[in-house]
Amino acid sequence: MARGPKAIALHLSEQERAELERLIRRRSSGQALVQRARIVLACAEPGATNAGVARALGVSRPSVTTWRARFAAHRLDGLVDAPRPGAPRQVGDDQIERLIALTLETQPEGATHWSTRAMAQQAGMSQTMVSRVWRAFGLQPHRRETFKLSSDPAFVDKVRDVVGLYMSPPDHALVLCVDEKPQIQAVERTAPVLPMRPGQPERHTHDYRRHGTTDLFAALDVKAGTVIGACKGRHRAVEFRAFLDQVEALVPPDLDVHLVVDNAATHKTKLVRDWLLKRPRWHLHFTPTSASWLNLVEGWFALLTRRRLQRGVFTSTADLETAIQTYIDQTNADPRPFVWTKSADAILASVGRFCQRISNSDH
Repeated sequence: MARGPKAIALHLSEQERAELERLIRRRSSGQALVQRARIVLACAEPGATNAGVARALGVSRPSVTTWRARFAAHRLDGLVDAPRPGAPRQVGDDQIERLIALTLETQPEGATHWSTRAMAQQAGMSQTMVSRVWRAFGLQPHRRETFKLSSDPAFVDKVRDVVGLYMSPPDHALVLCVDEKPQIQAVERTAPVLPMRPGQPERHTHDYRRHGTTDLFAALDVKAGTVIGACKGRHRAVEFRAFLDQVEALVPPDLDVHLVVDNAATHKTKLVRDWLLKRPRWHLHFTPTSASWLNLVEGWFALLTRRRLQRGVFTSTADLETAIQTYIDQTNADPRPFVWTKSADAILASVGRFCQRISNSDH
């Protein structure tokens, strides 16, 4: 026996059916509106019940009942949300536009950027409203980021060369990203670190004792994700060549070796050039000036810093070097390849758009 009132019969005109189907196909339609249009179209089928439509579309029966009734009463206008109850807006569009213009185009007297309190006084509205508008439009006057554009005249060629190595490495060859992380400090806090407890993070003193520094040389195998590393007292050409000797002893002798390095002077000395001339299977690829982000070993350095060095406590350089070597061993025991995904064309197009944007800036 049927339960509840009989479902309202829906009869769609050709124009209404076409409009509902257009709403479903349109990419800019909200998901809620698309679902309502599907409910109405399903309810318009001969013999369609609320329970059957709910099962077919995976929605609740009350939702089907509601939107069937809304469409029957108001047709297409019934699918739009009704105005919400509450007090009317106190801040108009003109005031919001003025607030945004003040934020983007002016600077407070005696300060470098606007605060919510200062802007509230300037714009004549509440501090809460300023915060809401800034959040809605993604404005963050308190934040600032840095950028650096390479002035290397061979920027385009070097980007294509290095990215080509990452995305299409040569056959029978090894691609290694090599760099130094200099002046890593062995730091000990002036008081013991207080461990984390429920409701309280780990704490340490802001001051510390220095126990010397070490320089880390590292070579990242892009394909395998493994690292060859060595800590040395300095980072001159002598130490760099000694590190190359270490790398050569560890890589298969039947493979060509392609090194991605930056433009540091230690990589271009006569000592290093002579070493390379005697080893024709070795090839150097320089990243553009001021473009260290192209060297994948920098990503591994960031992981090392964040996971092992930043919060580490080291009572000597030997203690620091042991910690670094342990992290290298852990990396090699469970390596994760560094996969480069952005093509050279995409990088150059992005740089071009950024240069165009800052060229058009009034600042």
